This record gives sequence, C-alpha cells and structure tokens, in this order.
Amino acid sequence: MTITYEWRGPFEDAEVNVLHAEGFGHPVLDIGWRAQLARHSLGWVCARDGEHGDLVGFVNVAWDGGVHAFVLDTAVAARHRRRGIGTGLVARAVEGAREQRCEWLHVDFDDELRGFYFDACGFRGTAAGLIAL
Repeated sequence: MTITYEWRGPFEDAEVNVLHAEGFGHPVLDIGWRAQLARHSLGWVCARDGEHGDLVGFVNVAWDGGVHAFVLDTAVAARHRRRGIGTGLVARAVEGAREQRCEWLHVDFDDELRGFYFDACGFRGTAAGLIAL
C-alpha cells in the first residue's frame, strides 16, 4: 500500500473526528477541526491511503506564533498501525515546522509512547513542567 503525506492537506471534519476517536479511545465527537486549525495551527499533516484516498493518519502542529511549534493529536487508523505511518506523519510535521522557520518542535506523550517519539521520531528528553487542570 502506498501512503501519501500532505502538509496542510485537505480533509473533512467528519473523517478527522472518526480517526481521532479511534486513536484516542473516545466516542466520535463533532469537532470543527477546520475552524480550530485555522485559528491555532501552524499546519497539520494528513496521511492517505494512496489507492482509496482514505484518511489513515493525522497530526496537528500548533504554535505560539513565534518559534515554538507543538505536535498534537497524532493518530493512525488501527488497521494501518505498525507500518511507519506515525513516523512519516511526524517527519513531515518536522519538515513543515522547519519550513515555517520554527526553531523548536515540542511534544508531550504518555509513557507507552516514549519509544515512538524518542527512538523512531528523534525527539530528546528535556526538563518540563505540567499542571493537571
């Protein structure tokens, strides 16, 4: 199967809602992704099945309006996992943030994703703080 990756690729809210629900284990919500990304994102990456055009992966790259960008909402359809699609999404997100002259790309994640982000995607650990709200 051929996967295509597109920085700021076209998508429908409904297809991201389904993918996000599957990736994060919650019911399908009616989120207006296009409007949300237009307000808060530097860009996003869509991964599509090259044969059928189905959205099989997505990552959002939010930013602070300056030199810091943030990887959010990385999701790959369950039937397509363990094929390098997530790594491809993040690699294209890195390229997109770099092309937009960001100097830093941040990510936070649950412990079980440490190997993915550190080993497969090249992030490194830093000191950070968090307050649960």
